[in-house]
Amino acid sequence: METGLRNRVAIVAASSQGIGRATAEAFAAEGCRLAICARNREALNSVAEKIRSQHKTEVLAEPFDVTDAGAVRDFVNATARKFGSIDICVTNAGGPPAKGFLATTIDEWKRAVDVNFMSTVYFAHQVIPYMQKNNWGRIITITSITTKQPVGDLVYSNAVRAAVVGLVKSLANEFGKDGILVNAVAPSIMDTPANRAAMPKADHKAWPKVEEVAATILFLASPDNKVTRGAIVPVYGRS
Repeated sequence: METGLRNRVAIVAASSQGIGRATAEAFAAEGCRLAICARNREALNSVAEKIRSQHKTEVLAEPFDVTDAGAVRDFVNATARKFGSIDICVTNAGGPPAKGFLATTIDEWKRAVDVNFMSTVYFAHQVIPYMQKNNWGRIITITSITTKQPVGDLVYSNAVRAAVVGLVKSLANEFGKDGILVNAVAPSIMDTPANRAAMPKADHKAWPKVEEVAATILFLASPDNKVTRGAIVPVYGRS
């Protein structure tokens, strides 16, 4: 299926594994030029080399922590210098630890805000001016099903990801006039090796696969999506 994404420039954060990696590979398969990042240099470079070899597309890979505003700025500017524009930005970061409220710490609250909220702010600040120049852009952030219904012992995620929803809807309202559509994808528990090991007795068949989440992101990022903005799209998997 032709998605209209060929030669578009896509930034995908946290691309060394999981949803981020699957999303980067899905964009590459559609002919996008990619800028990917993660903290682990070795794992990131491995993904970049695989994508270059398999999909014959250009890839910029830079290792850094998305809680570093300056590093995000430098990465976005480097992407624009290399490719000439920025069309798509997928923000993504690992989830905070599972805890009940009284077991939380102030330092962990700050870290959760930095990783899961401020990182999206940093990317949006940097990519929106580039998108405005072309009067076209797509920003998709990966959140969690906790944005729909709080989950026990996930108080960090319940609170911080709800703030991301407010940001997504605010950006969607403010920048829709510039042709920039901002949305979020909210998966349930993912079918990953780590989750299978942690919950061996669970019904793994009911969990969505990372490729299914990537397919949802692909649609939201494509020119085929002409109107969807400010949406929090759940990906529940199979019954």
